[in-house]
Amino acid sequence: MENKCKVIAIANQKGGVGKTVTSVCLGVCLAQDNKKVLIVDFDPQGSLTKGLGYRSPDSYQQSIKDLLFNEINEVDVDYRDSIIHTNEKFDLLPSNISLSGADIQLSSVMSRETVFKRVLDKIKDDYDYILIDSNPALNLFTINGLVAADSIIIPVQAEPYATDGLNDLLHTIATAKKQINPNLKIDGILITMTDARTNLSKHIANEVRENYGKFIRVFKTEIPRAIKTSEAALSGQSPIQYAPNAESSLAYRRLAKEVEQIGKNITKTRHEFTR
Repeated sequence: MENKCKVIAIANQKGGVGKTVTSVCLGVCLAQDNKKVLIVDFDPQGSLTKGLGYRSPDSYQQSIKDLLFNEINEVDVDYRDSIIHTNEKFDLLPSNISLSGADIQLSSVMSRETVFKRVLDKIKDDYDYILIDSNPALNLFTINGLVAADSIIIPVQAEPYATDGLNDLLHTIATAKKQINPNLKIDGILITMTDARTNLSKHIANEVRENYGKFIRVFKTEIPRAIKTSEAALSGQSPIQYAPNAESSLAYRRLAKEVEQIGKNITKTRHEFTR
């Protein structure tokens, strides 16, 4: 029986492009649409975890680092005990600064690229979607995320030099697909932090669509810049709960519909092929 869970990595090696906000907001919107969702904070900065109000490692039992090394050391634990059940309908696998430098420790481990996948394989049957908030780098954590994922969403901000490094990321994705994860797909590029008041923002969005839209989906939804997202992090809530009617919240709801439709289209195509 085919696993119903879809694992999506939100990835871009550039920082400040909206990976964390996208991971949270997309996860909340999918959860509000009655999907079972796990969001994994896979960034040593732990911004996603702290932004949801879990600012101290003492506020949860274990972090993603503990699970990775439990897997490496073959420690028999119930991974579900490490998952935080939030009051916003989604689950969270937290991260903190202890993850920093762990990629160096992982580098000497056998099958080091698959450690994270082995962790997720133990819990993915509980979920419809697992969203990975990737770290802003091209390192062993990124590779682990790409190996664990079924697909990738690439946030790109609508500002100058937005696509700098994007070709490097696409090359890394292609390498991971060729060598380790042949089923890996790119769901699409998501244009974030747009400003409808400026021609520059429109120009960059159009440039991304023209340069990449011929061979990679660029989501129809664009995410506007919003001060509410920063305010939400200070309040320990997702931006969706903090400001449900903000333009950015409405945009993420539209994005969630697009993401769900991708899965439906794949299923439909597969069924048509087998007839």
